[in-house]
Amino acid sequence: MSILYRMLLRTFVPLFLVAMLFFVLLLQLLDVFSSIWRYFAHDVTLLEMGRIALLYMPKCIAFSLPVAFLFAIANTLGLFYANNELFAIFGSGVSLSRLVIPFLALGVLLSAAVFLFEDAVVIPSFRQKNERYALAVKLVTSLSQSNVTVTSPDQRVVYQADYFNDGQKRLTGLTVIVRGEDMRFQSRVDAATADWLNDQWTLRDCRIFTWDSQTRLLSEEKSPLYTSPLLVETPDTFRKLSRSVEEMDRGESRSYVAAIRRAGLPYRAALTSYYRKFSFACTPLIVAFIASSLGSTFRKNILLMSLLSALVISVAYYVTQMVAAILSKNGYIPPLAGAWTPFTLFLVLGFMLFRSART
Repeated sequence: MSILYRMLLRTFVPLFLVAMLFFVLLLQLLDVFSSIWRYFAHDVTLLEMGRIALLYMPKCIAFSLPVAFLFAIANTLGLFYANNELFAIFGSGVSLSRLVIPFLALGVLLSAAVFLFEDAVVIPSFRQKNERYALAVKLVTSLSQSNVTVTSPDQRVVYQADYFNDGQKRLTGLTVIVRGEDMRFQSRVDAATADWLNDQWTLRDCRIFTWDSQTRLLSEEKSPLYTSPLLVETPDTFRKLSRSVEEMDRGESRSYVAAIRRAGLPYRAALTSYYRKFSFACTPLIVAFIASSLGSTFRKNILLMSLLSALVISVAYYVTQMVAAILSKNGYIPPLAGAWTPFTLFLVLGFMLFRSART
């Protein structure tokens, strides 16, 4: 079997490397040409464009690896089938499951490699790429936002503001609800504005409503200024969400999701993206099953059919991921299901194809 496995790998490795080069180049060209008008409009030099493309390279490798892996396996087995070598292998008593053990083992190894490569290389380089691109084409992102609601970590203080000005660190049209340790209403403060001074919020032109639980009466007073040691939620919490989970490693994204959940902001899409970091790393394993079952399907036009099948399956997988993410974001399915449903569906499909493959 060792001789047979060496034959498979001698055919597979060059195909895999060439396919990786092709798909990486394709993604790079798509990225460059989608932004070419911005580069020309801001007189970005070819050297700077090259640096941006170089920083995008690890992301392209991560995206291209499953597609190239699928293509190389299908093409390798297709060549063996077209040359009647598969008939000799199966006729000698070697089953398909035993024949493709090297590919399945590679799928497991590549899944582990992608898992580590994503945090160590892809995330930092992709973040730098986006920052460098934004600087080159002079993209300005405002972190101010309107109609913002934030909750303190202990859930006792709720802020609702008509507008947050990030440059001035100012809240306009602010309402603050304060609850006691038993989470019952304690006071409410309506303020025209609030400024971040001395590590706490200073409210101006205030109306203060206080509830007395003993007399069960609500009192009201007006004050030009109001401060409280409870009003210490930092301005960063009120900012518009400008970072993507794709630019964060697993530790950062976990903390980020926890922060926006605590702030009362929509978190389902971010949580789905966090879970997808784990499911995406397992993609080579799915590819190994599906590609191994396709190898004995093509006998003519093997290169074209292998390329076409790799593209079709990859597009179907990414579209399924997109649909699952939308369903998760809108609350139809849990975020965990939004991340792992595409993987599960295609893993089941791979097993079914593998069991029914021609041998």
